[in-house]
Amino acid sequence: MGVGKSTVGRLLAERLGVGYRDTDDDIVAAEGRTIAEIFVDEGEAAFRALEKAAVRAALAEHRGVVALGGGAVLDADTRASLAGQRVLYLSMEVEEAVKRTGLNVARPLLAVNPRKQWRELMEARRHLYEEVATAVVATDGRTPEEVAQAALDALELKQV
Repeated sequence: MGVGKSTVGRLLAERLGVGYRDTDDDIVAAEGRTIAEIFVDEGEAAFRALEKAAVRAALAEHRGVVALGGGAVLDADTRASLAGQRVLYLSMEVEEAVKRTGLNVARPLLAVNPRKQWRELMEARRHLYEEVATAVVATDGRTPEEVAQAALDALELKQV
């Protein structure tokens, strides 16, 4: 959350001359409501089912840059679908997350004691991010442009 996946994803797509797709945006468009509203109205399990379907569709239909929500890798089928793909894990420390997002309540999984919950989420997810990642790029203290260039270098991709 707040790592810059949308901004960096768009920059990468532009530099590679391909399209950009964000599965969170796909879910919001299909459901006609925000992710926070889905969490409140239906709960996390319902959202994760929508997320799994959105990721499956994006990977099947889109040949450009696909940005996944932070919890997408919780699903084993999604992790399996990412095998053999170039997957970039944008990492960030909690101090940077505070600067970027303020760890505000608009993030449904961080509504109570955001710093503690962010750390717990990362402890639970980091190994999954690393499992699916082809490359890891730290975003702390970097501009989106610097992160995009580091991503291109780490993934050994040439911009157009």
